Amino acid sequence: MKKSTNSDALLVSAYMQGDESALSELITRHKQRIFSFIYSKVFDRDVSEDIFQDTFIKVINTLKRGAYNEEGKFLPWVMRIAHNLVIDHFRKNNRMPKFENSGDFNIFSVLSDSSLNAEKSMIKGQVENDVRRLIEELPEDQKEVLMMRIYKDMSFKEISEQTGVSINTALGRMRYALINLRKVIEKHNIILTN
Repeated sequence: MKKSTNSDALLVSAYMQGDESALSELITRHKQRIFSFIYSKVFDRDVSEDIFQDTFIKVINTLKRGAYNEEGKFLPWVMRIAHNLVIDHFRKNNRMPKFENSGDFNIFSVLSDSSLNAEKSMIKGQVENDVRRLIEELPEDQKEVLMMRIYKDMSFKEISEQTGVSINTALGRMRYALINLRKVIEKHNIILTN
């Protein structure tokens, strides 16, 4: 098979216009890297193969719906899908703690598990990085309260004193920070779990 010099973006575009061979070329081009990534997380060839296939089913469905808009970032987009499916796999197999589905949205419960094995530890690190990136997107006043509350373990009274705002304002900022984080997570279809 001759090596194509078409960019990923051109191949994605060709596939979305009905050229099935363009997808085949994309899969061939990136199979090793994506499969290796999945295998490095699950350490099981059969499971890795299943997750790899599920990844491309999601890719195909997204492309067919015309919902792909990561222009020029095909591989990172596919890797994110694979990463989310790996996490789904662990969650389905009860190999990681789940979020409590209480009324309060608490993405930070993920950061408090002390009995982590290497697998969970790697995923926890990724989730922690994802959370920190998401926090950077928040307005400054919300980010400040959230960082003090979560990472410095300060009470709302202490936050109020340090920021010079009322306790109710600090509580409100925390509430809006969590609401805004939830919106970003849902908008980008991010899966945060360990």
